[in-house]
Amino acid sequence: MHGRLHINGEWCDAAGGAVFTTYDPATGRPLGTCADAGPDDVDRAVAAARAALADPEWAAMPPNARARLLWRLADLVEESAAELAELETRDQGQPLGVARSVSVAGAAEHFRYFAGWCTKIEGAVSPVSFPDTLHYVRREPVGVCALITPWNFPLMIAAWKLAPALACGNTVILKPAEQTPLTSVRLAGLCERAGFPPGAVNLLTGGPATGRALVAHPDVDKVSFTGSGEVGREIVRGSAGNLKRVTLELGGKAPSVVARDADIDAAVAGNLQGALLNSGQVCAAYSRMYVDRRRADEFTGKLAAAAAGLRLGPGLDPATQLGPLVSLEHLERVDSYVRAGRAEGAQLVTGGERAGGPLEDGFFYRPTVFGAVTDGMAVAREEIFGPVLPVLAYDDPEELAHRANGTEFGLAASLWTRDLATAHRLAADIKAGAVFVNMLPVPDAAAPWGGFKSSGWGREMGPYAIDAYTEVKGVWLHLPTP
Repeated sequence: MHGRLHINGEWCDAAGGAVFTTYDPATGRPLGTCADAGPDDVDRAVAAARAALADPEWAAMPPNARARLLWRLADLVEESAAELAELETRDQGQPLGVARSVSVAGAAEHFRYFAGWCTKIEGAVSPVSFPDTLHYVRREPVGVCALITPWNFPLMIAAWKLAPALACGNTVILKPAEQTPLTSVRLAGLCERAGFPPGAVNLLTGGPATGRALVAHPDVDKVSFTGSGEVGREIVRGSAGNLKRVTLELGGKAPSVVARDADIDAAVAGNLQGALLNSGQVCAAYSRMYVDRRRADEFTGKLAAAAAGLRLGPGLDPATQLGPLVSLEHLERVDSYVRAGRAEGAQLVTGGERAGGPLEDGFFYRPTVFGAVTDGMAVAREEIFGPVLPVLAYDDPEELAHRANGTEFGLAASLWTRDLATAHRLAADIKAGAVFVNMLPVPDAAAPWGGFKSSGWGREMGPYAIDAYTEVKGVWLHLPTP
């Protein structure tokens, strides 16, 4: 497989001819190469997006015509579902069922949801206190948007950035993570087939240098980034040159609270799925579990038994329940946290090692459950982004909000209880952008997504995404008396 850049409606190699390799995480073997965009490619893509922003073919396109393009794109995603799902699985590692039902299906739904918004982006008339004056508000596109996506759900997250940006009339440059570029290359081709005019949707594949060049470029008006906090902070610094607008979703360390009255079997099943979806490579994964001390041993034992019984394997194998981690580098990072947990005194109940045997060439890590974890341990404080499940006991429910809020993150949280008062009280007290009660942490196109504290700036999805991709302009008209 060879991925090329897509600039101004044309497929091309990088100006300097550079390429990079993407690997199959299930085997460790090369899967394909992609063009490695350099500074000249970034300049060309930004210039194409800037020109398209002023071209009447896009700038003057009626809202209902934009809506039809997005709806057509959703149809094309569904028509290509089998190919996209297999490509996502090969490049990222997620089980094929997840690729089909979450990644591909979610991408199509985001395009359809925001297709509906194209004809509903409204302004308002303001009752200003100046006599004989009409004041009204227009919502206009922000401009050229750099959309920088992560490696854990490359197709779906590309869709949830592309859809609102295009619905609002912006032009975009999509830059996928270098570990998982292939479905983004295919998506750019589908945008072309759907009929988006040249320059409206551009694709640059490449490494961190490509992203930095986009962030610093003076003709980029907005950056939307999903990824690590370290890179997010770098983006904030890099965007200062022209004070471009920035939306950041920077991960989390989601607490999952299991109340004394919870259905333990349901909580075990829910936490297992919520922690291990995509092998734990999910920003909202349940990654620290607070369980009433009188039920902690029961919960930990059942969680460990269920985790140990999961079948690891390549994502294309229908029997696989847990796929590989995305890269050897990331596997080694996860393993370093497991070793740190053991060194700090956490009790390893199951897992804690790389899978061997027929899986030894891939990047597989056995699901790992820790008991006897305390709040100060690294496995309870830092984002691991892997199949590691720390269980912490609590004695007093009044301490839960304080402990749940005791990290720099605030993306998501989970509550398991039969008591509505407990659910509402903790949902109000926990500082997180989304709180899931008795369910999995799966976002929806219609609901806001984003975090408190170091989990980011701004919100994606729902009407909040329209705010993120539009500028508000006030128009004042003095209407003199005849």
